[in-house]
Amino acid sequence: MIKKGNNPIVEVRKNMRGGPGEVTIRHYFKPEEIHARTRLCAELRLPPGAGIGLHEHSGEDEIFIIQSGQGVVTDDGKETEVVAGDVIVTGQGASHAIRNTGGTDLIVTAVILLYPS
Repeated sequence: MIKKGNNPIVEVRKNMRGGPGEVTIRHYFKPEEIHARTRLCAELRLPPGAGIGLHEHSGEDEIFIIQSGQGVVTDDGKETEVVAGDVIVTGQGASHAIRNTGGTDLIVTAVILLYPS
């Protein structure tokens, strides 16, 4: 399946998972378009100061690929600065959060993969 980028499915979430500001989600694929057990495959765009609040991943892994910008990821209680090229995986009941600490948009590719039932 090839999806052209000129007609994306976009949503804006305020205070996502209790985080500050708004996050724009540009869905690459909806879960029903992927045959593997996937909950999310999208670009997350966090403007300066915005973030996704601390939340847990049980029964799934979430992968963040930092595309551009800079931020801080809290991964199971530890804060780490992140920049383009950094990758993060959180799962097995661990928690994470992310916030933009830079002056430009923080752009992240996010994929959530579900464990076999």
